[in-house]
Amino acid sequence: MEQYNCVKCNHNQYEAGEFHATGGTLTKLFDIQNQKFTTITCQQCFYTDIYKADSSTLGNILDFFVGG
Repeated sequence: MEQYNCVKCNHNQYEAGEFHATGGTLTKLFDIQNQKFTTITCQQCFYTDIYKADSSTLGNILDFFVGG
């Protein structure tokens, strides 16, 4: 089974998160957060990778890191 290893410090524990942001001009005008991003943060050095994703992609990103 493959496991996560940080590209900066090689630590093998991480925290997954997500945030939403606005896209173009109209979404900024109406404060609509239509862009979703997934984060993977190393628990030792706090290096963070950010991936643009939708909800169905989040599971695929986590599977890539932990070999699921």
